[in-house]
Amino acid sequence: MATAKANVLEIPNHAAAVKPVSRVVMTAGSKGGTGKSCFSSGLVEWYAQQGIPHTVLDLDTENKSKGSLAAYYPSARKVNVHTAEGLDAFVDALDEGAPIVIADMGAGSGAVTVNWFDSMFDQVAETGVAFTVIGMVTPDPASVEGILAWGRALQHRVQWLIVRNSMTDPADFTYWEKSAAAIDFRRVFQPREISMEYRLAKVENPARQHAVTLGKVASRETDVPALQQTTVVMRAQAYRRNLFAQLDGVKDLLTL
Repeated sequence: MATAKANVLEIPNHAAAVKPVSRVVMTAGSKGGTGKSCFSSGLVEWYAQQGIPHTVLDLDTENKSKGSLAAYYPSARKVNVHTAEGLDAFVDALDEGAPIVIADMGAGSGAVTVNWFDSMFDQVAETGVAFTVIGMVTPDPASVEGILAWGRALQHRVQWLIVRNSMTDPADFTYWEKSAAAIDFRRVFQPREISMEYRLAKVENPARQHAVTLGKVASRETDVPALQQTTVVMRAQAYRRNLFAQLDGVKDLLTL
């Protein structure tokens, strides 16, 4: 990332100028394997607990079965973004009445997303739609580079929420914390940051394999034997409680 001045677009921030009446909360579809769908599944549960009406879109065309958001929530609408009108699904979903759209973007969706923002953002934002982009950062530097690329493209047209996903224990976020480009990103866009803690394999692996949400594990609403162990249930309850506490702290970026 070059200097801040060279990267910040001098465009009006309509999302800030117009009081939001609806919001699109979308993951940054950069590098795969960063935990986007896993985080999104917890986010959907959080909205349900808050009693906030929402629509769920699964735009991960590369992840058709296991691990996709639609696998966790079969009612999620599957959208192919690689069409001329693909991301119009944001507006179409909002037209149906729910004020919040949760969109899980797939890896490699950056180009189509940028094209859509360049052609549609002004008109959509003027109707009161705000955008929050969730960037999943892991110890892998490639995950950081993916977020920086989205930052250069989307700029201040969106609000930024960074999730530090501890996929290893301990997790080393040195590249996010120390690299010049990431420091520049934080200075320019001032993203909010939360953490998603490391999850033990005995919880994470079978939950992902069988597309079972933390909520279902925590409340024993699954017939998967590996997810019925008492310690697994207790771990799921703690993970869910901690994640919800993190989301509560950034509620203003997720609601109206």
